[in-house]
Amino acid sequence: MSITTTKTLILASSSPRRQELIRSLQLPYQIIASDADETIEAGLAPEHIVERLSGRKASAVYERCKADRSGVRDGIIIGSDTIVVLNGETLGKPKDEEDAFRMLKSLQGREHHVYSGVACIDLQTGERYVDHQRTSVWMKALTDERIRRYIATGEPKDKAGAYGIQGLGATLVERIEGDYFTVVGLPMSLLSDMLERFSVAVF
Repeated sequence: MSITTTKTLILASSSPRRQELIRSLQLPYQIIASDADETIEAGLAPEHIVERLSGRKASAVYERCKADRSGVRDGIIIGSDTIVVLNGETLGKPKDEEDAFRMLKSLQGREHHVYSGVACIDLQTGERYVDHQRTSVWMKALTDERIRRYIATGEPKDKAGAYGIQGLGATLVERIEGDYFTVVGLPMSLLSDMLERFSVAVF
């Protein structure tokens, strides 16, 4: 298989942390935020949720590009989605500060799992691959006061599970087992393997 680095990576996300990770690959990239519907039917397993939503985000940008509304004609579209799961309950982004407190209170002192899905679509051929990774996270025991202080920083409001491991939330985490970037929101090792299937190598 011949390897090329000429294809542009098209990130179907407005997430600053995912944009930063894509930028770190030092490949040509473009951001086209997805407007895909993120509602999902009840009863799906966590891995199916993140794979379906990742695929939906990438597909929405693919359709927009094919309709020539973006001006982009070639590249690999990348969609990603992340959820936090505690005892079978999916924790998305908190609705408000009380919801963030409820989530963090339930996570503190316990193990939970973070799932991140990745979908890649070749804009030229329509070839696509979808996969996911799971990482276990142990959050240390926290007092209500400390949880409130963390919420007051504003960091939890747009994060699945109400914390960001790449920010101040790192101080809440005792340890992880698995890929750190899965918790951040874009598993880089998995993504690089998927890109190689399109003959795109990061080095």
